[in-house]
Amino acid sequence: MNYTLSEIAGFTGGAIRGKKYPGISQLLIDSRISPVPSGALFFALKGQRHDGHNYVSDLYQRGIRAFIVSDMRQEFRELPEAGFVVVKDTLLALQELAMHHREKFLCPVIAISGSNGKTIVKEWLNFCLSDDVIITRSPKSYNSQVGVPLSVWLMDDSTQLGIFEAGISLPGEMANLQKIIQPDIGIFTNIGEAHQENFRSLEQKIDEKLRLFHDCKVLIYCLDHDLIRQRISGTPPLTDTRMFNWSACRSADVTISHIVKENGNTAFRATYQEKSMDLVIPFTDQASFENAIHCLSLMLLMDTDHEIIRSKLRELPPVAMRLEQKSAIHHCTLINDSYNSDINSLAIALDLLNRQAQHERKSVVLSDILQSGKKQLELYSIVAAMMKEKKISRMIGIGPAIKNNADLFTIPSVFYESTEDFIGNFDENDFKDEAILLKGSRRFEFERIAALLEQKKHTTRIEVNLGALVHNLNYFRGLLKPGTRIMVMVKALSYGSGRHEIAGVLQFQRVDYLGVAFADEGISLRQAGVSLPIIVMNPEPESFDTMIEYKLEPEIYSFRILDLFYRAVSLSQEIDYPVHIKIDSGMHRLGFSDSEIPRLCHELGRLRNLRVSSIFSHLAGSDEDKHNEFTRYQIDLFIRASERLTEELGYPVIRHILNSSGIERFPDAQFDMVRLGIGLYGISSVAPEKLRNVSTLKSTVLQVKDVYPGDTVGYGRMGKIEKPSTIAIVPVGYADGINRHLGNGTGKFIVNGAAVPVIGNICMDMTILDATGTDIREGDEVIIFGDENPVTDMAAELDTIPYEILTGISERVKRIYLYE
Repeated sequence: MNYTLSEIAGFTGGAIRGKKYPGISQLLIDSRISPVPSGALFFALKGQRHDGHNYVSDLYQRGIRAFIVSDMRQEFRELPEAGFVVVKDTLLALQELAMHHREKFLCPVIAISGSNGKTIVKEWLNFCLSDDVIITRSPKSYNSQVGVPLSVWLMDDSTQLGIFEAGISLPGEMANLQKIIQPDIGIFTNIGEAHQENFRSLEQKIDEKLRLFHDCKVLIYCLDHDLIRQRISGTPPLTDTRMFNWSACRSADVTISHIVKENGNTAFRATYQEKSMDLVIPFTDQASFENAIHCLSLMLLMDTDHEIIRSKLRELPPVAMRLEQKSAIHHCTLINDSYNSDINSLAIALDLLNRQAQHERKSVVLSDILQSGKKQLELYSIVAAMMKEKKISRMIGIGPAIKNNADLFTIPSVFYESTEDFIGNFDENDFKDEAILLKGSRRFEFERIAALLEQKKHTTRIEVNLGALVHNLNYFRGLLKPGTRIMVMVKALSYGSGRHEIAGVLQFQRVDYLGVAFADEGISLRQAGVSLPIIVMNPEPESFDTMIEYKLEPEIYSFRILDLFYRAVSLSQEIDYPVHIKIDSGMHRLGFSDSEIPRLCHELGRLRNLRVSSIFSHLAGSDEDKHNEFTRYQIDLFIRASERLTEELGYPVIRHILNSSGIERFPDAQFDMVRLGIGLYGISSVAPEKLRNVSTLKSTVLQVKDVYPGDTVGYGRMGKIEKPSTIAIVPVGYADGINRHLGNGTGKFIVNGAAVPVIGNICMDMTILDATGTDIREGDEVIIFGDENPVTDMAAELDTIPYEILTGISERVKRIYLYE
């Protein structure tokens, strides 16, 4: 559905400046998208740490011509072909536009809110209902003040049912989302502590979330959540809303009984309108059970055929709420999004694919897109245009529909009738040095293709949550004064998390500098397409020539290194090559001492081929109160030394001294830039509750066996068995980075939610757990550290710091990157 800029100005109460463009069909809020889509309208949103107005001129040069702004800058008036709608608040304008768009549709709309499960319930409802109706739903977890209007905007003339999720983190936000979604049916999943810091109580948070349902015809919820039940019964605006509830322990519209969990399934009986049906879902955890019953309740409310309900619940898929990025065969990168395929999620996945700068070549493996509501010619014309617009190198189409429309695709393409057809003709040599996106509807079983493409490593792996990493980055950004730059340390394999994968995300998030320990780390980032300024903290003379070749910037910490690097730069005939001067303010590791500053000023004054980009130092104890006086001494010494250097240089120089804990504890010493390290990965000495865990080390139970009194376990016979016991063997050991001091009961791993102690010595490739009294089975997932077993707890058990554990994980451990 297209709008003119004049119509949009009317909806948002804005004033038009410049051209009055027709044909607006896409909304854009992120200037980093590449290539830019046609028919796009850019909203220059303002946030605490960003301002979209700063990117308008750049987007204009890249082809965007329509903009919503709140600040009509002089530079915008010099863009002759641009059209602007000037409003008071660009976020409010985005929401108002989506509200007017929503009012054009009479089809039913379902809204989902709660603390957890929103995305899973939405995706499962789509799975259960999409055979019969054409559904428009929120992409991924688009449930915020920005995400909801972007989701509702996706409704078009083919939409027969809308399903949107809504989340809030502040009081007052839900009223805005209610006006945009205007739901007919509501689902309240549950309540918990997420985002609780901004609410006085759980009661207040429930009341705020209930605002979403004030004009609903029906509200579905669980009677077993006492607080939700009490707040719903006491909310006057819901008196005209039909309450449709379910319970496993009291009388309700839908009563659940006879619950049995075994063999990975949950069987139960549901009674509705005095009729009972026996059902099974392929999950045993309580969260999945509740999410499934919410879906069941909606299907019963909609009079869905009972046989369809039985079939759909039994086949509920695991929801891939996050795209997985993994290493693949022949130096490829695999992005696996093989659980669903629709136009909207395809666009999101293609944008992610285009950010894989380490590969010039990019391929897409795409199945038929099912239940799109569009005729095949229209649908695959759109897909073909997207592939061309996103500059995809090659497309592999799988399925009869996409194959029948092969002539629409102008990029190099090959088509197969089925997944079996593709697998039967698979040649791994066809995939080399490229990024590969798998995007398939579930019935095509693309997990079989993923298994062919994945690099084969043992089952121990680190899952790196890139959404959590960005959350942590934004937390620290929120502590900075306007204009303060941020440098992120990605040395030591990004604290065990990965190389270019982490750097690529940071580049996309527009950090200012990256820091590595040695030149080869920086070279590998350059070879992977990372273009940010990179500082080498431990430069070695043998690497100076390649550092200059790859535009890496050295830390200069001594007169010897200064002289040697100057000679290398002079031979290369580079001019004003950037260097970074390290001041030793008391840590006594590397750097120029206070007494050396006069000589340093003299030397820098005569070395005309070098230009000092920054002056910095390092705090020795910024994370502990007992060192506060010394930290202040270091800061004062740094101020004196850096001011003298800057005065002698006669040009602006960036100054920085704060590390992660320093950012939190010494805000007055931010200077021009800060250096973020371990905090990015979820470790804080001040506010750990505000950060999210980034890295989770997992493995799998290989074998379970019984042992008896008198037996011993492991090398040195250290694991002595004194009673009939059960042990579980896990394929992870000290060669993977597991500290041997975790053996013999010191450490514990998490299996099925239970803490299971290590027994005996840890081996090179194996660890043995005392699984006595548990229901551990072969193939069960094991969490070595993560949300359920924090790395800080493991560090405390070992009397060390989280850095040592994270950086010690071997490169042989597979890294999997999850995009939320």
